[in-house]
Amino acid sequence: MAPKNRIIIDTDPGVDDILALLLALSASPEELEVAMISVTYGNVPLQRCLRNVVAMFHVLEKEMNWRASNGKATYGALKAYKPIVAVGADHPLEDEELVADHFHGEDGLHGVHTAHPHLSPADTWRTLFGDKVEGPSDSEPPSFSRFFTPSKGPAHEEILRILREEPEDTITIVAVGPLTNVALAAAKDPETFLRVKELVVMGGAVHTIGNVTPVAEFNCMADAVAAARVYALTSKVPSSTMPPTIHGKSVLGAYPEKLPRQLKLSLFPLDLTTPHELHKAAFNQKIQPLLKAGSPLAQWTETFLNGTFNKIDSMLGEGHNEGLSLHDPLTIWYMLTRDHPEWKTVPKPEDIRVETTGQWTRGMHVIDKRGRAKPAEVDSTVETHPEDPMDAVTFDEVPGDEMGWLSLRRGNRINRLVSSPGQDAFAGILLDRIFAQN
Repeated sequence: MAPKNRIIIDTDPGVDDILALLLALSASPEELEVAMISVTYGNVPLQRCLRNVVAMFHVLEKEMNWRASNGKATYGALKAYKPIVAVGADHPLEDEELVADHFHGEDGLHGVHTAHPHLSPADTWRTLFGDKVEGPSDSEPPSFSRFFTPSKGPAHEEILRILREEPEDTITIVAVGPLTNVALAAAKDPETFLRVKELVVMGGAVHTIGNVTPVAEFNCMADAVAAARVYALTSKVPSSTMPPTIHGKSVLGAYPEKLPRQLKLSLFPLDLTTPHELHKAAFNQKIQPLLKAGSPLAQWTETFLNGTFNKIDSMLGEGHNEGLSLHDPLTIWYMLTRDHPEWKTVPKPEDIRVETTGQWTRGMHVIDKRGRAKPAEVDSTVETHPEDPMDAVTFDEVPGDEMGWLSLRRGNRINRLVSSPGQDAFAGILLDRIFAQN
């Protein structure tokens, strides 16, 4: 039976990124196929992110062997499919690199590689991606590499190849890191990129505070230009929301004037993701019996998740009631349950734009809160071009509205998620699935 959803995960692991990947790989083959893991920089530099992905497969091999010997359920999607792992951008399009190792730890997983060297693969895995390492060059590939296909090509080209070879509207991209890889793919071949079924983005803060500045969320702040370029593809006139060029020249250039269709972009901002929390007590209650039983995955995750909980404690002090926000895993839960009626978006797509040049507001998600009517929505006498109704709307231009906030043609069209099937239930569902209690 074909999977209900086929996805590419663009990620910068990172603690919650790893939880998202584990949730995806623990799905049943009928629920989800992970066709590709596209690795980018972000929470930590690129090579550390890649190491964390590879280490995850190393741990999962040990975990699946342990489960099989103990009569426990193994990961369905991990056994059924073999995702491509491709290495992407190591820096933003135009910004200085921004990392979050102050929160995720220097290696992205709170020192797990040092704490448990037996759960970290030998550096020879780097030869899988074309790197040279010290030691014999003719050594056998590591056994855990049977779970994925390493790519020696850049991630954005692999994204385009998959979208080109697969039927239109069958692949969804789930982007839970900076959008650099996605922007590179869209710039190189926008027509092929727009064959994507949906782009699911974890990023932004719309009606809430940011988590890296007062107004900006980390993923968007890390490459605001990439985010702005990707969001622009949701517009009927992408040029209307493209970021301004530097000295008259853009790093990637403009999109063609005519594109086959608009991008469907579903946004998971902090407004929705932050309240979906995993608490320390609930996690440790789940993990302790598995630690005693000898689960490699329990040992691995216990180290970096309790490292994260300890970091939160140190940041917020005694008496707080904050957990780890499950930002990235929430997007995977959406892919597993997207037909559930409690997944709700705003009534109609919103014109959300990304600030790319502000001194204090870079990465901010800007939305028009003035409540002014768009003339083309309320005037029944709107005239359109007979050959292309979207090409000329007589009453769509408003004097003084130079930025096109009151236009139906200009501006982005973002499907912002506003509710899930269970804010309080998700953490338990996540733990049950990852640790084979589903």
